[in-house]
Amino acid sequence: MSDLVDRLKAGKARVGVVGLGYVGLPLSHAFCSAGFQVVGLDVDPRKIESLAAGQSYIDAVDDAALATMRADGGFVATTDYSRAAELDAIAICVPTPLTVHRDPDMSYVEATARALAPHLSAETLVVLESTTYPGTTTELLTPILVEGSGLTLGESLLVAYSPERENPGSDWSTAKIPKVVGADDDRSRAAAQALYGGSVAQVVTVSTTRAAEATKLLENIYRCVNIALVNELKVCFDAMDIDVFEVIEAAKTKPFGFQAFYPGPGLGGHCIPIDPYYLSWKARGHGVPTRFIELAGEVNHAMPDYVLGKLADALNARGRAFKDAQILVLGVAYKPNVDDVRESPALVLIERLRGKGSAVSYHDPHVAELTSGRHYSIDLESVALTPALLSSSDAVLIVTDHAAVDYEFVKAHAPLIVDTRGVLRHSSGDSDPSPATIVQA
Repeated sequence: MSDLVDRLKAGKARVGVVGLGYVGLPLSHAFCSAGFQVVGLDVDPRKIESLAAGQSYIDAVDDAALATMRADGGFVATTDYSRAAELDAIAICVPTPLTVHRDPDMSYVEATARALAPHLSAETLVVLESTTYPGTTTELLTPILVEGSGLTLGESLLVAYSPERENPGSDWSTAKIPKVVGADDDRSRAAAQALYGGSVAQVVTVSTTRAAEATKLLENIYRCVNIALVNELKVCFDAMDIDVFEVIEAAKTKPFGFQAFYPGPGLGGHCIPIDPYYLSWKARGHGVPTRFIELAGEVNHAMPDYVLGKLADALNARGRAFKDAQILVLGVAYKPNVDDVRESPALVLIERLRGKGSAVSYHDPHVAELTSGRHYSIDLESVALTPALLSSSDAVLIVTDHAAVDYEFVKAHAPLIVDTRGVLRHSSGDSDPSPATIVQA
C-alpha cells in the first residue's frame, strides 16, 4: 500500500471525482492543479457534454480554468463508471438531500457506491465528501464497497471521509481551505493524507470517519443556530420598532465575545438548512434529544411565512391582495453574488406566492433560469429590470442582495419594495424623494 501513498504524494496517481457539481468540479480543479490526472464521473449527460465542449456551468470554475484542466488530457468527464478501474483514488461528491419528511436521503451515496464497487481495483482509496450523519462511511458506504468489489478493507480497499467545505462566492477556493480527513485504519488515513496533502493548503487529521463526519455537522449547526437566533431577534425587535441590523452593526464593534450573523428570509444552500436534521435523525436512533438544534430549524423554517405576512400587510395597505398581484422577486440564489439556488428560500416564496394566486416573475443577474427540482416545480427565466416592469409590479420582494443589482434604480421605479435583507433600510426616511414604499421584512 506504500506504493499508492508514494504515487499520491508524487502527484502521479489517477484520481476520480464522482459528482461534478458545486463541490466536485472545484475539487477536480484542485486535483488537476496539483498535477493529478483526473476523471470526472457524473450521471447527468448534460454536464458531461458541457464540459467536453469546454463550457463550465458554475462560477467557481470558469471556462478558462476548465480549459487549463483539460489541457493535455489532464481532465476528462464521463458517465462511464467502469472507468473507476483505472483510478487509484476516488472522491465521492454526490448530493445528500432530505426527504419530504426531513430524513436523510442517502440514495445518491448508495447508488454511487453500487456503481463503483464492481470496478474497483486493488490498492484503491475511496473518500466520501458528501455531508452526512456520523456513521455513514462505516455503516453504509463501506459495506457496499466491500461486498461489491470483493476487496479487503484496510488492505486492498482503503476508505476515508473528508467533508467538503465549499463557500461559493468567496475568495476561499478549494485549494485554500484546510481539509479535515478521518479514517478508521492507519493505511486509509495515510492514503487520504497523501491525496489531499499536495492539493490543499492544510490537512487536518482526526481519528475516525465519525469524527470527520461530526466536524462538518458542527460547523454548519453552529451557523444554523446563530442565524436562527438573529432571525428570532429580527421578529422580536420588529415588534418593538428596533432595527435589528443597526443592533448587529453596533454589537459587532465589540472586539471579543461576539460574531455577527445576519437575519434573512430563510436558510439556503446545501449544508446549513440540511445538516442539523442529519444529526437530529441520527441522535434519535441513540435515544438522545436535540431540542436546541431542532428549535433552530423550526425558527429558520418559519421565516418565509414571516416574510409573506409582511408582504401581505404591505399589499393590503395599498388595497391589494395576493390573488392576481404582480410580484417581482429580486434574487433567487441562496446567497449574494453566486449562481447557486440549492435550498434557496426564494424557491419556497415563489411557490407559496403562486399558490396564493400571485403572478410571479424574478430577476437574478447570476441565475438565468429556474427549472423544476426535487421538491419544487418552477420553470421561469430571469427577466430584465426595466422601468416598465418595476412600475407595473404590485411589489418587489428583495430575497437575495446581489451586488450587481442597482437598488437605487429599483427604488426609483417600484411602487412597493419588501426588503428581507436590509439593503434599503436607510432609504425609507421622509427626505427620500423616491416614490417607493419600503417595508423591512
